[in-house]
This record gives sequence, structure tokens and C-alpha cells, in this order.
Amino acid sequence: MVSLSEKIEAEKENVERTLKDLEMAMKKKEKSVIELSAIATFLHNIYNGIENILKQILKTRNIDILKSDTWHKDLLELSAENKIISEKLVDKLREYLAFRHFFYSWLWIYD
Repeated sequence: MVSLSEKIEAEKENVERTLKDLEMAMKKKEKSVIELSAIATFLHNIYNGIENILKQILKTRNIDILKSDTWHKDLLELSAENKIISEKLVDKLREYLAFRHFFYSWLWIYD
């Protein structure tokens, strides 16, 4: 069975790799629609990686995340309530969560 630290480390490696890809993509002055789409996908994937880490920690602590329309927001709040992350970090992550919702809406337009 894979330990929590191994799961977190694997997710962290994915996030770090995606951050490097994002940094490389951002260096270009003029970006095509495809490059902008890749940047949006990188941001989305980074946030999902962070959510995955938080979900694993909560699961290990036997804290349920109720499935609802607001479960992403609830995940951040539960993580802060249980001292996994700070309120300051929650505020920053809410911006990425807002982008995530925008990203999914954008995908539906082009689907």
C-alpha cells in the first residue's frame, strides 16, 4: 500500500514539473491560442495537484469531504479548519479555484 507521504511526493513532483512547463511557456512574449490554452491547462493542473494533496491528507485523517456543488470550496475551508493550510493560503488558493471554474466554463464553450 502506498503511504500518504509517497502519494504527496508523487503529486508534488507532478506540480513541480508542470510549474517548470508553465514557466517556460510564460517566457514567450507573443503567445498563440494553443500556447494560451496550454498555459491555462498548466494552471488548472497545478491547482488540481494541490487539491489532490489536500484530499489525501483529509482522507488519512478520516475527515469526509461531502460531495456537493461547493465541495472544492469546502475542501479549502476544511483544510484550514484542520490546520493543514493557513487562512492566508486559502485566500490565495481561492483565486486559483475561481480560475478553475472559469477554465471549465471555457472548455464547455469549445466542446
